Amino acid sequence: MKESLFNYNLPNQINPYRIALSLIFKRLKWDLTIESWRSRKKLRKIKNLHEGKKAIIICNGPSLKDVDFDAFISSDIYFIGLNKINLLFDQTKFRPNAILASNYFVIEQNLDFFNETDIPLFLNADKHKTLKNRENVSFLNFASTPRRFALDCSLSMFQGHTVTYAAMQLAFHMGFKNVALIGCDHNFATKGTSNKTVIAEKEDLNHFHPKYFADGVKWDLPDLLGSEHHYELADQVYEENGRKIYNCTEGGKLEIFERATLDFFIKL
Repeated sequence: MKESLFNYNLPNQINPYRIALSLIFKRLKWDLTIESWRSRKKLRKIKNLHEGKKAIIICNGPSLKDVDFDAFISSDIYFIGLNKINLLFDQTKFRPNAILASNYFVIEQNLDFFNETDIPLFLNADKHKTLKNRENVSFLNFASTPRRFALDCSLSMFQGHTVTYAAMQLAFHMGFKNVALIGCDHNFATKGTSNKTVIAEKEDLNHFHPKYFADGVKWDLPDLLGSEHHYELADQVYEENGRKIYNCTEGGKLEIFERATLDFFIKL
């Protein structure tokens, strides 16, 4: 039998009351922590802080290996790195202005770095107990509300099956007018059921670093169709608000956003 792109391992019945109570309990559990209110205050403080400016979201595809990060060291563009972007730090003096991570496995595997760095971090609130609560750390609450794009991220947002979608919402929240993607290859060598948790091989062919997910660690297979669905929504929201997302990735298979060269975007 051909393997499905989706995970159909679902319960026989859908109980709306149980789902609703679960969502309310999870939300209250977060809202009753002091860190919830601290993070909301931090997020409200950066709302539209960079209005009209440009940002580049640094994704984690193999094409990232061809980017000259040293050329960005003195740039006035705001850079949002994703997940384990710190794995390229031994190759360049460049550092992003902020890092966003939403996936549980990524946060657990990169915990030492997240607990040591001074770079501003935006991390999944569900993992806040494992992280040191510092001034440079803001926690994002991810709600189970698909087909949503948060214009304001201070209360909650939706992951959209990819951390890149979360970064697009954060960039909008911060006021950026033009946003570019680099390293968003939207293509994985490893195939299998969407969102399925698998064990990594010795080396990683799907990301910019061979040890990104490697040596038996757990990671979730991508949901490319689900990601595309939310990318289309992000593109629509940006357009309706007089903003723009460009795909400045070299190659790759993402064709939802207008393609542009990195040089074109920098000169906008």
